[in-house]
Amino acid sequence: MFESNKNLANSIHVLAGILSLFLIAGVISTVFDIQSKWNEAENTITVTETGTVYAKPDLAITTASVVEEAETVAEALSANTEKMNKVIEAMKEEGVEEKDLKTTSFNIYPRYEWHEASEYYPTGERILVGYEVSQSLQIKIRDLEKVGQIIQKATDSGANQIGNLQFTIDDQDELKKQAREEAISKAKTKAEELAGQLEVKLVRISNFSEGSVSPVYYALEKAEATGIGGGGEPQIETGESKIEVTVSITYDIK
Repeated sequence: MFESNKNLANSIHVLAGILSLFLIAGVISTVFDIQSKWNEAENTITVTETGTVYAKPDLAITTASVVEEAETVAEALSANTEKMNKVIEAMKEEGVEEKDLKTTSFNIYPRYEWHEASEYYPTGERILVGYEVSQSLQIKIRDLEKVGQIIQKATDSGANQIGNLQFTIDDQDELKKQAREEAISKAKTKAEELAGQLEVKLVRISNFSEGSVSPVYYALEKAEATGIGGGGEPQIETGESKIEVTVSITYDIK
């Protein structure tokens, strides 16, 4: 019996030793793996460059709004609808296609006034005096020669707010392609120069990322129709739009 227990104890010690060896081997393997990855991460260079293309806009976007107030919802809604329908028809007469007209907001608000304390309102009172109905129409203008004319026509037809006029490029894919090609060419040149200065060789591209920025040229943030109508057709300058693409390229080196 004693001999059997002794053999069992010896077996447990042997197993424990084997497990310890496996654990040590695993730790060593992990250390080497981490070290290998660390060294691999160090053997890279990353270059970042930006390509820029300037182009004349080919699309204008603006918003025409009609705001009407009346004592009842029905009266305010009727007046607003009548004027906005006239604005829409006027836009179509100016050659704006139906696909380029979009209602972006429609709201009905109660209007209140505060009556100070008096013999009729001893403690003061908040009185409902009417309703406001507002409706906004986004207009895309593809003939930039007619931007001022279309804005004037919208106000003449009943729009009493014009805002958010901006110029952009409808199809930016080709321009982004040009900017990307420029950015990549500049990045490659920089990488080759760095490799020469560092006395290393470029092995392969291990990572690539891209980001683009397409600033929009804003010409008119907001204008009340009373400041446009009656003063002649506004002169609008389109300026230029800038397309930027930034690339980052990571090279393995040796």
